[in-house]
Amino acid sequence: MDALRLRARELRHEATDAERALWTKLRQRQLNGFRFRRQHPIDRYIADFACPEARLIIELDGAHHLEKVEADRQRTSDLERLGYRVIRFWNDDVLMQPERVVDAILGALTPEQPHPVPPLAARREGDKMA
Repeated sequence: MDALRLRARELRHEATDAERALWTKLRQRQLNGFRFRRQHPIDRYIADFACPEARLIIELDGAHHLEKVEADRQRTSDLERLGYRVIRFWNDDVLMQPERVVDAILGALTPEQPHPVPPLAARREGDKMA
């Protein structure tokens, strides 16, 4: 087994409280049937949570991330170049506002639908409103 996969396995066994809490919401296709993987190797990185089907990565950040803002920015940029969307949450948000975090993830999983009624500016001049 290569070093990255071995490290991912170790991280799964060393999960933080926030990672364990979020995993209870993501596992077993609970969010609209999407399958998530935890501590999933992608290129040279290990994503906290990934949904390959939706090309979505979820990263959880603790206080130590305040010191590595530029490294996180580079990591996000690299993963986006690989075709993933990356969303980040603070550990405290996962633990204290889990519903809001889940709602944000659901929003990222659901593609925006066009509004059924075109805006007024798009209507032809001769059209009248009832």
